[in-house]
Amino acid sequence: MKKFKETVSAILILAAVGALIYFMYQQGSTKHNRELAKRMMELSPRGGPPETIEGLRQAIALYEDQIERNVREGAQAGIYWKILGTRLADRNMDNDALEAFERAIYYNSEDAGLYYLTGLSAAKVAKSKVGFSGNAAREQEQYFKLAENSHLRALELEITYTRPMYALGILYSFELDRPEDAIVQLERYLQIQQSDISAMFLLARSYYMIQNFSRSVEIYDRIIDRTRNQNERQEALVNKNIVQGMLYE
Repeated sequence: MKKFKETVSAILILAAVGALIYFMYQQGSTKHNRELAKRMMELSPRGGPPETIEGLRQAIALYEDQIERNVREGAQAGIYWKILGTRLADRNMDNDALEAFERAIYYNSEDAGLYYLTGLSAAKVAKSKVGFSGNAAREQEQYFKLAENSHLRALELEITYTRPMYALGILYSFELDRPEDAIVQLERYLQIQQSDISAMFLLARSYYMIQNFSRSVEIYDRIIDRTRNQNERQEALVNKNIVQGMLYE
């Protein structure tokens, strides 16, 4: 109990620090913007946009400085939200983690890792919808869709990013009953991670689900040839014998 309280306290402190930084950034930016606007007005005798070449150059320099400052501060805020989301997810607080990842994506919409992390948390939230409300089934579907779309977006940004490929293989095979889609992702994954035995087991299972028994047997043979783990080899042998039995029925 003490360790749990310390963990929660640490998360709350980190969240408070992040919120304070964001508030200070907003306040500082507002004040700086007012000062910038005032200086911009002073550059023009008519109180409007500068009319001289030199005045325009000074105005552009001022705006560029402000833009660069906002970019730096926004990027830092995004990092804080990503850290917070990861810490929350590590503690299985995935609803809160999703909110943090959403804020992080607001600041960095092309971070493939953020979408992958969002997909993981969304899938876990979906599986937690066990009927506490009448909308549980609809909410579960929405979160599974968020998980799928997040992993796909990660792959759009980084086509060789293997983690979302494997995550989609699990999602399609175990949660969404779409083994054909699982096969597509797992075949891509194993082209890159050729020695991943767990992915081979999942791929063999997916081929079994669509009754492509001969291909499933091929994958189990690959596992038997490559693994050095006796338990994995024995499991593959048992599964292979089961699938081979299906070939002759």
